[in-house]
Amino acid sequence: MFLQTLPLVFVLAGVVLYTVLGGADFGAGIWQLLSGPGEHGERIREHAHESMGPVWEANHVWLIFVLTVTWTSYPVFFGSIASTLSIPLFIAGLGIILRGASYALRSGAASGRETLMVDGAFSIASLVTPFALGCTAGAIAAERVPVGNALGHPFSSWLSPVPLMVGALAVCFSVYMAAIFLAADEHRTGDREMADSFRLRALVAGTVAGAVSIAALVVVHADAHSLYTGLVHGGALAVMIVSIVAGLTTLGLVWARVFEPARVTGAIAVAAVIAAWAIARHPVLLPGLTIAQAAASHDTLVTVVVAVVAGGVLLFPSLALLFTITFRGARTAEAQATGGFPLRATPTAPRLAVVLFIVGLGMLNAANAGWCHIIGVIALFGFVIAGFTAIVPRALAGDS
Repeated sequence: MFLQTLPLVFVLAGVVLYTVLGGADFGAGIWQLLSGPGEHGERIREHAHESMGPVWEANHVWLIFVLTVTWTSYPVFFGSIASTLSIPLFIAGLGIILRGASYALRSGAASGRETLMVDGAFSIASLVTPFALGCTAGAIAAERVPVGNALGHPFSSWLSPVPLMVGALAVCFSVYMAAIFLAADEHRTGDREMADSFRLRALVAGTVAGAVSIAALVVVHADAHSLYTGLVHGGALAVMIVSIVAGLTTLGLVWARVFEPARVTGAIAVAAVIAAWAIARHPVLLPGLTIAQAAASHDTLVTVVVAVVAGGVLLFPSLALLFTITFRGARTAEAQATGGFPLRATPTAPRLAVVLFIVGLGMLNAANAGWCHIIGVIALFGFVIAGFTAIVPRALAGDS
């Protein structure tokens, strides 16, 4: 059961990262739409545009990761969703493409009017995409997707109260996280006026997000009572409380202009909402379909776990370096990778990485006991850390 559930944990982690990082990206586009006229509005649009420059494409890594792991590990689950919810997924995909095209075309705009048109298309796509993805998640949570190929209604499955409310909540989360991130960026650069402008937007967006969350519980109670029952009992309730505390803490930090910790607490609040949904529905994925029933074969699951962990060796150090450079500015290569703490490769790191990889692969593939699978996963994550300390410092030293 552990091995069958582990890819789903990876998927939920990817959903959290995409909701927080990709959501902040979408939210920045929405703030361009809500920037207002005049010079102040122009400054907001320019800052929102520039803040996305280094990371806007990297954020979609998490969406690709979620789709790939779900498709491979739970094919019946994925096929049911992709067929029944093909319309909102198509709308989301179209929005992502339109955002990318608009972002690229903005630099070639020949006049202020053309720039406004491109920004308008970008902002609308930034609004529609999280809404469509939220409706998709809401339809799954509300059990509107039956098991099978296109067995659900193409419109009513996602155009119903709970999916629409979750779509609105996704937009609110995006706008809220973007305002916090943009305020933190301006605060770090010393632009007090713009930092205060986004601070006010973050406080308003956070209050609205909280109100929509409460309204969503009322709608869930009326339209998906089994989901509501799962949310207000047991572990899901505890996680919901964590989300509330983290959300209130975030508002307090933003009010006090302590923006960097607010990024973390805001992300925790969003992650807790997703975790509560997962706990409330566990172990059911779709009506009549459990995790064990939907999971692929043992060998496929092992391959997915190994691929995810091995891919993390390349992905996480690369993203850490990207965000470090983006958030902290130009520094030495060693400091960029380590946050200011020297990192040196040890002679034993390559050997340890090989040993941990063999142990992890063997425990996952050759053993059937759950405790062996746990050891295997821990060994593979140890392989990631050992591989990082063996490869990355050498590469950075060579660049220097």
